[in-house]
Amino acid sequence: MYNNKNQMDRRSFVKKSSLAAGGLFIASALEGKAYSNAMDDTIRVGLIGCGGRGTGAAFQALSTAQNVKLVAMCDAFQDRLDKCYTTLSESQYVNPISGEEKSMITRMDVPDEHKFVGFDGYKKVIPLADVIILTTPPGFRPMHFEAAVEAGKHIFAEKPLATDAPGIRRILAAAEKAKAKKLNVVVGLQRRYQKIYTDWIEAIQEGAIGDIVTSHVYWNSGGVWVNAREEGQTEMEYQMRNWYYFNWLCGDHICEQHIHNIDVSNWAKGDFPVQAYGMGGRRTRTGPDSGEIFDHHFLEFDYADGTKMFSQCRHWQGVANRVTESFQGTNGSAPKPGVLKTPSGYTIMRYNDKKDPNPYQVEHDVLFEAIAKGEYKFADAEHAAKSTLTAIMGRMATYSGQVVTWDEAMQSNVDLMPKTFAWDALPKILPDDNGQYPIAVPGVTKVV
Repeated sequence: MYNNKNQMDRRSFVKKSSLAAGGLFIASALEGKAYSNAMDDTIRVGLIGCGGRGTGAAFQALSTAQNVKLVAMCDAFQDRLDKCYTTLSESQYVNPISGEEKSMITRMDVPDEHKFVGFDGYKKVIPLADVIILTTPPGFRPMHFEAAVEAGKHIFAEKPLATDAPGIRRILAAAEKAKAKKLNVVVGLQRRYQKIYTDWIEAIQEGAIGDIVTSHVYWNSGGVWVNAREEGQTEMEYQMRNWYYFNWLCGDHICEQHIHNIDVSNWAKGDFPVQAYGMGGRRTRTGPDSGEIFDHHFLEFDYADGTKMFSQCRHWQGVANRVTESFQGTNGSAPKPGVLKTPSGYTIMRYNDKKDPNPYQVEHDVLFEAIAKGEYKFADAEHAAKSTLTAIMGRMATYSGQVVTWDEAMQSNVDLMPKTFAWDALPKILPDDNGQYPIAVPGVTKVV
């Protein structure tokens, strides 16, 4: 009902270019077809970052149909590495070919000498593996991504890919090298590997609702964990334990979480905004344990064609929450993922496949299938880096109160990362005598 042939030439190009980057190669996995292992050789996996997301990503990698072994691990903290190893070794997974439940320990071969603790552990993991999983706090992503690419390794990297513009530039440069080396790179923007989204975005790009006029994207939730400061902790350890609240590690929640929704808008548009303007601040989360990040952001992003993305993200307790995306077009609307309507409100698409596979698993299924077959299919780093920069540009706009352009954001030399990574080294942002961290002040704070 949405194949308007008069609109197809441009939209066919946009669909092919942006969907290919995001994962049109996932069709067999999304249809639930089993893979056959085409190689006898083991695919060796190295895990860099052993927190909750790293544990989950490792579990998904080891649950694929391929001949996979976890062979090396590292984390800044011994306790997190130990917890990750124990959790995985005591877990069960379902073999996707036989359907049998098996112990995950059969897919692990990590002797003590391949468990590394400290800031430089990544340098020891990378040579031991064929595929590197990057799941540390995002501030470390550029250096780890660069090192994995230089070593010629395939990569699964969690989002976002950086927390500042210098980091984005490093990622984009390394992404070009990864393409030249034909290294598969999948980034954990899992909506691009989720069938309700791939079908929905494909229909939108084929003209189901005409040209997109506006998009509305939301990550309004109650917030995340806090780890209390412990006696004897250095400032570096405290910030690392509470990485979500410091921009050099997290990028603010607009970058760490809301990137998912921002990326959906960029994906549908096949483009990235040219400027951002908005407001934000701290209304409910104001104590020393909230670090330096805002608890709310509201932004208008402008695309080059004059269309807008309206963006909201907040961390407030006890209020209405919303995590979703919608689009308005010249000939209809897409009020939520999987749904399309005509201008009169008639539903022309309603995706309701309750057997839709877990996109977190699909990301790994398709990555490891391609690697096992010796195929080069995935190059997610460029679009993921640019969606990360979109979120960073939004943070720059809310922190400064200024209109920030794409070029200004990309060329910014504001480097958030510490000069030295050591437990006795000092991050660039430090608390005052009352434990409060300096907060951005619109109209005062400089971001470019």
